[in-house]
Formats: sequence, C-alpha cells, structure tokens
Amino acid sequence: MTLASLTAALPADWSFYAVGAVATFLMALGKGAFGGGLALLGIPLLALVMDPIQAAIVTALLVAFMDFFALGSFPRTAWSKPDLTWIMPGFLAGLFLGFLTFEWVDRRWVALVIALITLAFTIHHFARRGATAATIPVMPGFAALAGAGAGFTTYVAHAGGPPMALYLLRRGLTKTEFAATTVIIFTIGNLVKLPGYVYSGLDEPAVFVKALVLAPIVPFGVLIGRWLHDRLPRERLFTLCYVLVGLAGTKLLVDALRALWIA
Repeated sequence: MTLASLTAALPADWSFYAVGAVATFLMALGKGAFGGGLALLGIPLLALVMDPIQAAIVTALLVAFMDFFALGSFPRTAWSKPDLTWIMPGFLAGLFLGFLTFEWVDRRWVALVIALITLAFTIHHFARRGATAATIPVMPGFAALAGAGAGFTTYVAHAGGPPMALYLLRRGLTKTEFAATTVIIFTIGNLVKLPGYVYSGLDEPAVFVKALVLAPIVPFGVLIGRWLHDRLPRERLFTLCYVLVGLAGTKLLVDALRALWIA
C-alpha cells in the first residue's frame, strides 16, 4: 500500500480511536500484569466499531506485538516446564481446529461463537468468585485437554486464558510462575496462528492499518501492567474487565442473532 492509500484507510470515526485505545490498553495491561487473560476483550470491544472478523484479525496482530514486550517481563526460570510438556501438544492441535473453524464457517456463525464463548467465560468468572480449589499435581490428561481448549478458543476468540487458567490456577503456582508460563504458551500460540490471520486479512488490508494505528499503545499498557503485577490482586482488576466483556459480548450476541435471523 502507498502512503496515500494508507492515509485513506485510516478510520474517520472517532469512536474507533476511543474504543480501540481502551481495548488495546486493557489487553496490554493484562499481558504485562498476569501474562494474558484479557485478550478476550479485544474482539467484543473492537467489534463495537468494526466487523467482528476484522476485530479478530486486529486483535491477533496486537497481541502478537504485545508478546515481544511481555516475554522480557518474566524470567524463563519461572516457566512451569512439567506443565508445558503436556499442555503444548493439545494447545497446537486446538489452534489447528480453530483455524479450520475460522476459515470455513460462515462469518455470522463465527460471530455467534465468539459471543457465546465470551459470555460463557464471563459467567464462569463470576460464578467461581470466592470458591477455592485444592492444589493438584501435574495431570497429563487434564493439561492436554486444557491446552486443546485454550488453543481453539484463543484462535477463534482470543479467549484462551480462561480454559488455561482452569488448569494452571489449580496447580498451586506462584503468581509469577503462572504469569510466566501463560506468557510463553500464548507467545508460541500467537506466532503459530499469526500467519493464518494475516492470510485472512489479505482481502481487507485496512485491518493492518487499524492495527498499526493502535500499536503505539501496546508498550505503555504492558509496562503499566508489569508495574501492577506486584501491587494489585488479580481479581480486583479482572472484575471490572469482565463486566466490560459481558456487556460487549451481549451486544455481539444480539447482533449475530439478528444477522442470522434476517438472513
């Protein structure tokens, strides 16, 4: 694209910049503070100001950019290698299934799936508040299943954090071990799925311009998130974020059902 075409592709609606800035900052904040988990904000929030498929592509580009900053925030020594051994094969298989779903299923159905996944994880978050679970040892089957679920949902809706957390949070890892392990899992996942998203966006080059416009917010969000890592309880930050997710996911669900009903 030439400079003139890039300029022409810039969104004219101010709401894109307002909503996009908030979504990007919150995703980067979660990446820096907890290793991820807030990427599921990207699609439902950005879908308020653009097509849901475009929102998915823009989110993929942004979270891949975030990984470069997040990797340096947590030491390799904090990775839970026994868990990674069993998680990654299922995770990669889930990514492939997510790619097939994203490419070959009607966009309206993809939007519906995104909305349902978003709302399901929002409900799960609030349903388990205050609940405690016993620490478990490394469980190969559970780890592989959680990895597959995370791989699929991270490709379709960038919502891989919750299914992964269902396993890792019960492992009794420290906050830093949890964050570091989550970062490396989704860094690998984001690199693997990025070519597929780039391919999906070739017919809509404006998505790359939109991602580029929002990219400067990423390092600030990750930096502030890392600062918060040792200062704020995870649940306090996530409560507000999941409220936003629930509201945005509800709107996306209504829009998807309306589009399917009209068709």
